[in-house]
This record gives sequence, C-alpha cells and structure tokens, in this order.
Amino acid sequence: MTPNFHTKCRRVLCCLAVSLTVLASNIPGVADDSTTSPEKELVGKVIAAAGGEDKLLKLFRMEELYNAGKERVSPSTSRVSVVEPPNSWWIGTSERGQEPAKITAWAWTLGVLIDPKSKIELIPDVTDNEKELVGLRVTVSVDPAIDMYFDKTTHELVRVDWRNDIYRFSEWKEYDGTKYPSKCAMFRRDSGAPWFFHEIVTIERLKELPEGLKR
Repeated sequence: MTPNFHTKCRRVLCCLAVSLTVLASNIPGVADDSTTSPEKELVGKVIAAAGGEDKLLKLFRMEELYNAGKERVSPSTSRVSVVEPPNSWWIGTSERGQEPAKITAWAWTLGVLIDPKSKIELIPDVTDNEKELVGLRVTVSVDPAIDMYFDKTTHELVRVDWRNDIYRFSEWKEYDGTKYPSKCAMFRRDSGAPWFFHEIVTIERLKELPEGLKR
C-alpha cells in the first residue's frame, strides 16, 4: 500500500470520528460528560455561598433560644446543645435519640447536599414572602424526601419543607468562614399556622466531641 493510501485512510477515519461525535451530541438522552447537571450546578452555588464545603458546620456547639406558640416571644427558653448532624444532638450530656431536628439541622448546615448517598433533583421554583426561590429535592439519604428552597440571587437557604412542617430561615450570620441562618420559624404544612420559633445566639465549631458525650 502507498503512503498516500494510508494518509487518505487516516483522513477518512478522523472525519468519521468527528461526525459521530456531533451526531451523538444531538441525540436526546446522550449526556456530555464535560457539562454539569443543573442540580449539581445549583448545589455548587449553594455551597459556595455558604463559604465552601470545607467550612460547613459538621460538629458544633450552639446556644439557643426557642419557644412554642404562634409568635416569637422574649424572653424565650434558653439551652446549650452539641450537634453532629444527622445522627447526634446532645442537650447537656443527654443524647436526644429519634429527633426530627437532627435532619433539619443537617439541612440548614447543608451537609445533606454533599452526602454521597443523597439523590438530588430540581423541583419547581416557588415564591415565598415575595422572594423567588429555586428548589432541590433530596432523597435516598433522607426519608421522606426533603425539599430545600434557596434565594434565587444569594443562594442562601430560605425554606425547607419536610414531613408535616415548613421551616423558614432568616438572618444569616458569618462565623469562622461559613454562613448560617440564625433564626427559624416553623409552620404547619396543612394550615400554614406558625407553631415554633428558634434562634441561634452563639455558635462554636468543635474539632472533637466534648468530654462526657458519647455517640
């Protein structure tokens, strides 16, 4: 075979490869590995807005104020907790056991979004208190599914819908390179009525579990 023949073959193969690539990119359902899915892109923006994955709160102590009822009252009940979402929450030296607040803490600290077991998908946008919010639904790692809504501009967490409640978060603060919502108001999903109010007064990142506490 002549050199010209080999050259022509290489050109034909190159043209064929390019044609197949273009064809594949236009076939519905054939993914382009170089692109990021919309839900992953939103997760990235949310984590970045909070200071980055390395700065997320994973084990921390917080001083809280809380009260049940239809409005936030002062003075509220005060307590100090140590929290390691989603599995542990201590008040004093007592672990709370089966407690939904562990999961919602996992949501507002954003840890549920980076868990390898979490399946995340986009859900329709909503408007809440005149704010446009984009939403993500998390399943597999949490049951039932938890819906999380973020400010369309700042990507801060504004609302969580889970089980029978709607949690509305506000007054974001900065601490040690991360951001967190310092206030939460809880509403019944069926009636929309408020029933619980929570505020973080101080927060402290912990490197290890304090003495006297057991996982």
